[in-house]
This record gives sequence, structure tokens and C-alpha cells, in this order.
Amino acid sequence: MVLIVEDDPDVRDYTVDVTKELGYAVVSAPNGSIALELLDRHPELQLLFTDVGLPGMDGRQLADEAVRRRPDIKILFTTGYARDAIVHDGRLEPGLEVVFKPFSYSDLAVKIRRVFDS
Repeated sequence: MVLIVEDDPDVRDYTVDVTKELGYAVVSAPNGSIALELLDRHPELQLLFTDVGLPGMDGRQLADEAVRRRPDIKILFTTGYARDAIVHDGRLEPGLEVVFKPFSYSDLAVKIRRVFDS
């Protein structure tokens, strides 16, 4: 099961639809606090797919807390920032899995599969 966290409702709806079409069960949240509630209620969650730029608790803080609570959970980030800005400005460490917005169906399929296979 995949937990999708995205504050933009249109992007969240698109991501949920694509992820379901790829065959994954999905729950979604508009922010980090709701995401953590869902994480606690759904032990079957295997992947956290979160926007980096969330209001309040950002995606990196959410991922850190999710891993603290569930060390086995896989993490995939998404962002509209350029790769150089997001990695080199200290928001994400090199080597973390990121899919850049706007992403296509195939971009998301490849990234989710890569994260699950890692």
C-alpha cells in the first residue's frame, strides 16, 4: 500500500489515480500530520510518496518521522524544484529517490518499482 502526501488537490488526485492504475492500493493526505495519522492506522503501508514542499511539516521532516515510526517504510519524494536546487541546496541528500514534477505515468511507474525493488 502507498501513502501519497500532496497539498495540491489536483496533483494529489492525479497521483492517486495513476498509482491505483499501476495496481497499488492507495491512501492519501494533504499534509504531514494527517499522513502520520494514516501511517499509524495502516500497518500495511509500504511506501511513503511525499511532496518535498508541504506546508507546515515539509516532506523531509515527514519522511524522517515516518522512518522513525516505521523503519521498514520505503520513501519516494516528488518536487517541482529543479534537481540541482533540491539536492545541492540541502533539502535532500544525493541518492534519495525523487520523481520531478510534472511527472508522467511511466515516470511514476518506473520510480515506484525502483523504490519497491531497492
